[in-house]
Amino acid sequence: MLGGGFGGLAAANEIRENLTQDTRITIVDKKDWFMMDLVKLWIIAGFREFETSKRQLETITKKGIEFINEEAVKIDLENKIVRTNYRRLHYDYLIIALGVELAPEQIPGLKENSLVLYDLNDVPKIRDAIRHIKAGKISMAITGLPYKCPPAPYEAALLIRSVLEETGTSNSIQMDFYSPTPITLPAGGPKVSEEILQILKSKNIEFHGNHKTISVEQNKLKFESGEADFDLLITVPPHKAPFVAVDCGLAQPGKFIEVNRDCKTKFENVYAIGDVNQIMVTDKIAVPKAGIFAESEGITVARNIISKIKKEQGVATFDGKGGCFLETGKKTAGYIRVDMYATPSPVTELDAPSSDYFSEKEKFEKERLEKWL
Repeated sequence: MLGGGFGGLAAANEIRENLTQDTRITIVDKKDWFMMDLVKLWIIAGFREFETSKRQLETITKKGIEFINEEAVKIDLENKIVRTNYRRLHYDYLIIALGVELAPEQIPGLKENSLVLYDLNDVPKIRDAIRHIKAGKISMAITGLPYKCPPAPYEAALLIRSVLEETGTSNSIQMDFYSPTPITLPAGGPKVSEEILQILKSKNIEFHGNHKTISVEQNKLKFESGEADFDLLITVPPHKAPFVAVDCGLAQPGKFIEVNRDCKTKFENVYAIGDVNQIMVTDKIAVPKAGIFAESEGITVARNIISKIKKEQGVATFDGKGGCFLETGKKTAGYIRVDMYATPSPVTELDAPSSDYFSEKEKFEKERLEKWL
């Protein structure tokens, strides 16, 4: 198992619960901790800290799952070997759950002139910056597609506005949101996108669609057509597949690992789950990069591996059903329900924000941490 995130932890636990200790399960991850990305939003909001939110991956060993805190640097698909800097690991089944890497370097000036929403090092800087700014313009920009957890940038914008209201500076600060897409959430469809747009408007956050960022300068965003000034810029950078996945031929340069609903790659007993993969639902629509789908894909793959080892019939497929929360500030959240394989086309619905859904979001984190680690 390469990667100890949503997909890797879900798959490892599912396999362990259904096979004897004779089956050796190993998770390899360069990090020694796990924390859901949703916590980054709570760090920005000011009611969570990284140190008290992370969980040590080493604790999974109590379940009979091995953990190796090293980076996978080479995958030898022909000889079924994974190499780290310190060892060679042989496998019978390989699950690639490496997630994505942030690639701010693809946009000139982005790293130097913005704070990156998904970068754990920048998250506390965002928290501090929005508490110290007294007036001016805060801009947010999605600068690459696809990106993980599609609603998250909008959650961040709404949480930031909520913090500004608490500090009494909201009326003095303009907020603008720039996206390369014409609507807020293409994966959610036009109806949900319009509902999100109206929530943004209700908080005086101006959405600017069809704005593709090509570079960032000091206090200036440059688009394919036009530019915009800012005092504070928060960005979602382009994403890319980890080098080790491209180097071995699983992913083509500039793309992710292409799989179908069984998450099988073109190599025997090698699977790709979660953000590192790309599952096309239609010619134009892909499964969003979201933790809930990584978890479901992990369980799907685990069940197929279990069936193979037990020599049972039947093949599980990823059902494309799930949902994610849309936090709106002041400890309220909406809920986006998704069925990617509904006919004739994917279906998404947004339930109105409430404190109950925020509580469900907290429960979502707690239940999985307790189950996985």
